[in-house]
Amino acid sequence: MSHSIEDHFIETINQHRGILHKVSGIFLKGFEEKEDLIQEMLFQLWKAFPGFSGNSKFSTWMYRVCLNTALTYSKKKSKSTFEELEEHHLQITTESGDLDQDRVRMLYEAIEMLSPLNRAIILLYLENQSYDEIAEITGLSRSNVSVRLVRAKKELEKKISTTNQY
Repeated sequence: MSHSIEDHFIETINQHRGILHKVSGIFLKGFEEKEDLIQEMLFQLWKAFPGFSGNSKFSTWMYRVCLNTALTYSKKKSKSTFEELEEHHLQITTESGDLDQDRVRMLYEAIEMLSPLNRAIILLYLENQSYDEIAEITGLSRSNVSVRLVRAKKELEKKISTTNQY
């Protein structure tokens, strides 16, 4: 029984579907908007799939396509403002099982204030991607990724410490 390219695409995407939700979640908050972005990412992945050569890990390639799609999509939506975090975004548990919702909320609010590219870099960093993988996904040099990460972390620290002063 042979697999068609469509079957192979669906099977491969299903193995990595978390990437779709992570990328859409870092750029958009509304359920319908996230679903629209996911559909757009799937469409772009389908169009680009025949060109996937296997020179990189599939997840690296998929992040690159999804982030480029999200960046383009967010530029179109840039006139609209971000919605507040919804209650279900705060259902993140830590290793110990404790939930410090205020700290999680502050982190996500600070990340939302970053530029779209820096948001993408922070997402990949939080996903434990290496600097080389982040560079490959974003199309930046490894040194540019390093510089942007340092600056984004400092910006996040500043935003969070400013918020804590109130």
